Amino acid sequence: MTIEIGQKAPEFTLTASNGEIVSLADFRGKNVVLYFYPKDMTPGCITQACDFRDAHESFAEVNAVILGVSTDPLNKHKKFIDKYHLPFLLLVDDAHQVAEKYGVWQLKKNFGKEYMGIERSTFIINEEGVLIKEWRKVRVAGHVEEALEYLKNRK
Repeated sequence: MTIEIGQKAPEFTLTASNGEIVSLADFRGKNVVLYFYPKDMTPGCITQACDFRDAHESFAEVNAVILGVSTDPLNKHKKFIDKYHLPFLLLVDDAHQVAEKYGVWQLKKNFGKEYMGIERSTFIINEEGVLIKEWRKVRVAGHVEEALEYLKNRK
């Protein structure tokens, strides 16, 4: 599936790290920073999650909620949140259905091996549920600040 800026963001319902079932529609009226990351407890993902953690209040000031998505199970998400004191929800996309809807379930290559996995990507969805910005193949350094600046300056 291909999604485009200016179109309704693909809806989803997933289990969140707090054990609740959440849907994108639950966040209408807020900007949603939906970030897909490969795996809990790995160096790049730790850095990215902690960068979002450290900027959490700044995102709240621009009426934004942060949602992280990976294929890791609930118990791994809970450990990740507890260890790094993450103040936002992580969503379990164990069947990678949402990753596929957003086009981030990709063929990856690492040390000569090919496998399917999540391509680090971030999407900003506005208060009405419309995709307004996307970053694909994200480099962690400086990314959270870039996303925050985009929301601060979009008016």
